[in-house]
Amino acid sequence: MAIKKFWAIAYRDLMRNRRRSLLTLLAVALGMMVLIMMSGFIAGAFSGALRDNIRLNTGHLQLRADSYEVEKLSLLSKDLLQDSEALVAQAETLDEVQSAAPVLWTSGILSTIRESTGLKVTGIDPTDAFHAPIREGIGQGAYFPPDSRGELLLGKRLADDMNITVGQRVSLAVGSADGQPEEAVFTVVGLFNTGIPSYDQNTVIMPLARAQAFTGTGNRTSSIIVMLNDRADTEKVAAALKAPGVKILTWQDLNSILLETVEMGTAFYYIIYFIVILVVAVLIANTLLMSVFERTREMGILAALGMKGRQVMLMFLFEATILALAGIAVGQALGFAVVAYMSKVGLSFSEDA
Repeated sequence: MAIKKFWAIAYRDLMRNRRRSLLTLLAVALGMMVLIMMSGFIAGAFSGALRDNIRLNTGHLQLRADSYEVEKLSLLSKDLLQDSEALVAQAETLDEVQSAAPVLWTSGILSTIRESTGLKVTGIDPTDAFHAPIREGIGQGAYFPPDSRGELLLGKRLADDMNITVGQRVSLAVGSADGQPEEAVFTVVGLFNTGIPSYDQNTVIMPLARAQAFTGTGNRTSSIIVMLNDRADTEKVAAALKAPGVKILTWQDLNSILLETVEMGTAFYYIIYFIVILVVAVLIANTLLMSVFERTREMGILAALGMKGRQVMLMFLFEATILALAGIAVGQALGFAVVAYMSKVGLSFSEDA
């Protein structure tokens, strides 16, 4: 019997019980749509988190002193970059480099009359393009003025937790490079919201020059954050910036925890994908099994007319193929439509979520 006739017979058999065939097709379509939606959401969430962390925090490359450990936020001379200006100038001469931003990190205690909290103090060059997300994220107040001396920027979450408003004066205490405590009063000039809760709630920002003077580190910096025009040039630029006493970390090194989480999450979601596929396969098998039970008499007549057992089996396989292909086509159309819509509209989460 010609293959074309098998397709025709299989299609007619499915149309005998349209409701059951349609429900099975919808189940396959919904399963495929769920798989596409989950895959798109997971990929978008992880890539977005990586992109935001690179743009706001780690950059594509970081240059640090060999002995520097970011967990300690050391201000000792041996742990800081001694000639950061020359390293910045060298990086900015490369065509692949978009920006090179020197930063100084230390820990501190922010205090008001009512309460205090420990946080990370970051000294930045306010004019550097790398810090555009901070400048663009100012929701209240303003960015650093050109002649900034005693101003701070706080994350809005941190300000809300401590009931701090724009223009309020707060106390900031840090440990200096020689190990002595230093404390000064600063004015909160602006509140920023980057969309990353951990950053907005635990970071205070001041101009790099003021941070260096406040901590007594001179012209030294903790790191130089390098942003590239193309992430693919990471290894090339890292090789070009090698220097004695300087440790170079790539975006893979700096985001290793996030990347490991992605790998672990991917393995977990593969299990979910398998379960969804298994449920869909059981639904198709159930439909075909019911069809077999209902058509026992018909199969006997076909056998009496000379149809072989393998041809009968092939007829049912064609029915399963039609259901699967139709369901996959509908599911893909629905899934891609939902993913396309969500990629434009996005998901809105409240700040308190």
